[in-house]
Amino acid sequence: MIDRVFVNAVAADGSPLSIAVADGRIARLGTDVGAVAGVESIDLHGQLLLPGFVDGHIHLDKSFVGDRWHPHQPADSLRERLAIEKRELALAPPIVERADALIRQAVSFGTVAMRSHVDVDATTGLTNLHAVMEAREKWRGIVDIELVAFPQAGVMSCPGTADVLEAAVRDGAEVIGGIDPTTLDGDADGQLDVVFGIAERHGVKVDIHLHEPGLQGVEQLQRIAARTRAAGLQGRVSVSHAYALGQVSDDVLLAIATLLGEAGISIMTNAPGDHAFPPILRLRAAGVRVFTGNDNIRDAWWPYGNADMLQRAMLIGYRSGFYRDEELQLALDMATHAGAAVMGKQDYGLKVGNEATFVLLDAPNAAAAVAGVPAGRVLVRRGVIQDTRTGI
Repeated sequence: MIDRVFVNAVAADGSPLSIAVADGRIARLGTDVGAVAGVESIDLHGQLLLPGFVDGHIHLDKSFVGDRWHPHQPADSLRERLAIEKRELALAPPIVERADALIRQAVSFGTVAMRSHVDVDATTGLTNLHAVMEAREKWRGIVDIELVAFPQAGVMSCPGTADVLEAAVRDGAEVIGGIDPTTLDGDADGQLDVVFGIAERHGVKVDIHLHEPGLQGVEQLQRIAARTRAAGLQGRVSVSHAYALGQVSDDVLLAIATLLGEAGISIMTNAPGDHAFPPILRLRAAGVRVFTGNDNIRDAWWPYGNADMLQRAMLIGYRSGFYRDEELQLALDMATHAGAAVMGKQDYGLKVGNEATFVLLDAPNAAAAVAGVPAGRVLVRRGVIQDTRTGI
């Protein structure tokens, strides 16, 4: 039985679109779903209707959103950056409050799902993880949050972290993380033994931060691909950042892209402003899924960000030199369908039978939305317009 009908919207390509909703799911979808007697009809007045945004990489435990402004402090090394972060976070409000503020901001821009990396190590324990889990509960049913147990301080170089990572997965983290197995940990095989061992034992996914440069980074990707295939984890492993892919010759890129595609490894890039980053079109041509996320938002790592995934899609397009409509739509796909696929969301997208969850905004089509990033957003979740200020 139809509950309500949304009429007079436009689809990504600018064509007319209407949606009929029944029990929170899309019952009908087309240019004109027809009037339904006695059923509420909501006129969208030509607004663009898009699937909700997916932030494939965010750090809910690190952000200062909801706190005072923290001026950025430069650092000469990763270890120094970690020390600054620890000092600044000790002066900030509790993680639960800051995570809640950042989730609220993301939802106000139309985000309906996110993968959050959360610091887990021998010194931090599970404190950050449990705090983010508490914040997540308030928003359950509005934004789906997948948690990565992220060993920011290293695995082998921070004794005891391997056991804490295992405990994090037992407590509910859906993804096991890693970071720079050689340059940070000094023991690539040791770290990958831990990460993939946990993934195999517990059936969780993998998402590894990789900042290692050039050919060294490519060698790391080769190790990760070999581990992925040996463990039968094709389609369940992601590498975040992978700057090396934007720093090597075309022949090296083609070889490693082919290997990544065959291993079913996804690549996350946020198109950072001061780094080479993976060439999106070349990777996609090799069959590699490329998705995006905001990464750090207003924290000790950098002062930028506002949790708007449409703005992130614009930045992806801007830095990649995307000008044609199909390229701008590709950038949007990275902030919607690609991230949803990495998270394993089964009923995502504008298709009959799927959850009636979508975002409304003022733009004539998807390409124009990516290029112009219109500010006003309305989030509809399971066919119900949401109040993004309160989470209900």
